[in-house]
Amino acid sequence: MIHADCYPCLFQQISDLSSLMTLNEDGKRKLYNSVMETLIETRGEGLLVQHMVRSATDRAVKLSGRPEGYDPYSSIKKESNALALENYGRFKEIVARSAAPLETAVKLAAAGNIIDFGALSHRELDIEKELSVMEHQGFGIYHFETWEEKLASAKQLLYLCDNTGEIVLDRILVETIRETHPDIEIICAFRESPIINDALVTDGIAVGLDRTAELISSGSVYPGTVLPECTGKFKALFDKADMVISKGQGNFETLLGCPKEDLFFILKIKCPLMADLSGASEGDLVLMKNRKG
Repeated sequence: MIHADCYPCLFQQISDLSSLMTLNEDGKRKLYNSVMETLIETRGEGLLVQHMVRSATDRAVKLSGRPEGYDPYSSIKKESNALALENYGRFKEIVARSAAPLETAVKLAAAGNIIDFGALSHRELDIEKELSVMEHQGFGIYHFETWEEKLASAKQLLYLCDNTGEIVLDRILVETIRETHPDIEIICAFRESPIINDALVTDGIAVGLDRTAELISSGSVYPGTVLPECTGKFKALFDKADMVISKGQGNFETLLGCPKEDLFFILKIKCPLMADLSGASEGDLVLMKNRKG
């Protein structure tokens, strides 16, 4: 069921989408009406926000007259990846100089969406300011010891990626895991098709993640991992993997409480609802072991 607190964010996302698609007044009205009709008919029951984002995106593409599969966020995603890559060396140096490289890499990955690469214009990034923010950002939940213990014994790690831009920091975490645990098999999973600014396999290749891990699609067409609607191959891998790292809020929303024992969430808590679900405070970083449903 879609929580009432999610409605404002959902409609803000649809507003942003309609602007990106340059829909005219009639197109915008039709897009909003289609979303509202679905919500009124279902009362949000049997649906996730991720379902609504997918259907709204498909509807917007159709209303714009563009071909099926068109990616309205394509230029934003490319810019986000490019801007993050320009600062890869600086982030990598921070980890290399750290007395605890693995912990530092985890924090960088968790704090990655503090830097809103997609919202920055003219390729400007005040890296000193952003690093200062990261330095003072705290973890509300930090199951690092449990996470590290599991990592030490795991033979196969499945890493679920989230957004473009910040996947450069995911790359640094994956590389650090590889350096500290050279025998572990690492597989990174991405969305199947374009949806908001979420990363695809092609984005993973663009930022160099394929140099240190196997890249696959989860089969998810949503901004999250809705397991019943992923591919059979991915679901089998998810069940089999010794350890799963779930990155970002979309994956957290769709996987929290699933039966997977060795599932860990890395994210920044961005809203009161996610704070309630996690037990952390809004704005906190989280490294959290799954609470099984």
